[in-house]
Amino acid sequence: MSDAVHTPEITDSHCHLDFPDFEGQLGDIVTRAAEAGVTRMVTICTRPRNEPNVRAIAEAHAPVFYAAGTHPMSAAEEPMTTADELVTLAQHPKFVGIGETGLDYHYTSDSAEVQKQSLRIHIEAAQRTGLPLIIHARAADDDMARILTEEHRNAPYSCVMHCFSSSAELARAALDLGFYLSMSGIAAFPKSQELRDIFAAAPVERVLIETDAPYLAPPPHRGKRNEPAYTAHTARKGAEVFGMDYAEFAAQTQTNFDRLFSKVAAYKAAA
Repeated sequence: MSDAVHTPEITDSHCHLDFPDFEGQLGDIVTRAAEAGVTRMVTICTRPRNEPNVRAIAEAHAPVFYAAGTHPMSAAEEPMTTADELVTLAQHPKFVGIGETGLDYHYTSDSAEVQKQSLRIHIEAAQRTGLPLIIHARAADDDMARILTEEHRNAPYSCVMHCFSSSAELARAALDLGFYLSMSGIAAFPKSQELRDIFAAAPVERVLIETDAPYLAPPPHRGKRNEPAYTAHTARKGAEVFGMDYAEFAAQTQTNFDRLFSKVAAYKAAA
């Protein structure tokens, strides 16, 4: 039997395969991912006008699913999407999440009001479709916690805090709403002990793993282009954080992903 048979399966819950970094290489990227045990990927569209390209990637590669939304850092320069538009996109069988959306006051605080408006539109689409909301949060913890909580009171929805690297307070607010925290390569950086402690305090049943490729490659690839295969490095660090065997942690994150991204699980079952 080959080693691949023994490689625990994991899912890269957030990557950007339409970015120029991967042009002409997607076949190899998917193959290397599979060799590392990464049997599924969710590629994220960050500008609605790019949705046809991202959809085409998902249609061309069996392990790839996709989500679409307006990234908060682009909210001021993109036409404001509507909940109806997002609900329409969600009819595609491989469209599995709403976003990424959110708030980023680190680089783009001047567009805070537009970002909030865009965020609420995406939340409405998540409420209407039942698909998980995919949140980007940076330097906006108070507004993020307030809006997510207000809207959840109006109508429940599910959500993942993608590439979570915010405060323990925002982690607690998200977990209290039943949301998930996603662990990226940042959690594997040597200086990220505080972040690892936040994850260690969370229920392991609410943790996902991701690359955010091509960004944030974990050690030993730090500083280089990230790719879905490297999810395995972050997952190994995650297993350490939770004091679990790697195979056990991998299986737990698969269960978590299937629970949150139930459309992916259903698609696989249907196939």
